[in-house]
Amino acid sequence: MQPWYQTLFDNYAQTYDQESFTQGTVSEVDFIETEICANRALHILDIGCGTGRHAIELSKRGYQVTGIDLSASQITQAKMKANAAGIAVDFRIMDARELPFEAQFDVAIMLCEGAFPLMETDEMNFSILKGIARALRSPGKLIMTTLNALFPLYHSVKDFINSQTNTGVSQTNSFDLLTFRDRSVYEFTDDSGVKKSLQCDERYYAPSEITWLLKSLHFTTVEIFGCATGSFSRQRLLTTDDFEMLIIAGK
Repeated sequence: MQPWYQTLFDNYAQTYDQESFTQGTVSEVDFIETEICANRALHILDIGCGTGRHAIELSKRGYQVTGIDLSASQITQAKMKANAAGIAVDFRIMDARELPFEAQFDVAIMLCEGAFPLMETDEMNFSILKGIARALRSPGKLIMTTLNALFPLYHSVKDFINSQTNTGVSQTNSFDLLTFRDRSVYEFTDDSGVKKSLQCDERYYAPSEITWLLKSLHFTTVEIFGCATGSFSRQRLLTTDDFEMLIIAGK
């Protein structure tokens, strides 16, 4: 049986483009441009590109972009959108755990939980970061978002304390404090109008973990900020109320 994240994206491309969390593309690309000084000579790798929303917007602005995703459905939609816009993007069906690139890119982006941190094991997630480190030239930059463990850690403990205070009975929480994994049920409607339900399993990362992982891969700088859809900024400090964090790493 295939993993939940593959099942989700088998027939979800058109619906995905209508989700609220995909509507901040232009402002997110504005931020990326600022981070790379609008240098259109840079070659950008978009990992877990989905339907190509960031890759296409970057290409419209004159950048050379390669977008990779495990889902054939998502890549098909991305190619259709690029063709309709009259632009050329190198979209490929590819497993982010097995990136074949060696020092071929100047910038890597991995946004909106693209590939990382959906994998079944920490080793699989780490293999994605290793592949990115290999794919980047030096100097190179990684801009990524991922799930912020401070959010469920804080709220799990707070809710536990409140439940003890109010009722004297501990309530079950889907967030595992030992593994930093959240197991939940995701209900959605696919592109054929069929309602589906999936058992999801996602890994949340503490800022210190991300820093250590990237530093172990020879990224020399790792900066972490809070973020929300369409709102990437170096001015936003990461807090326990941020569901996601924005990571900017350089090598």
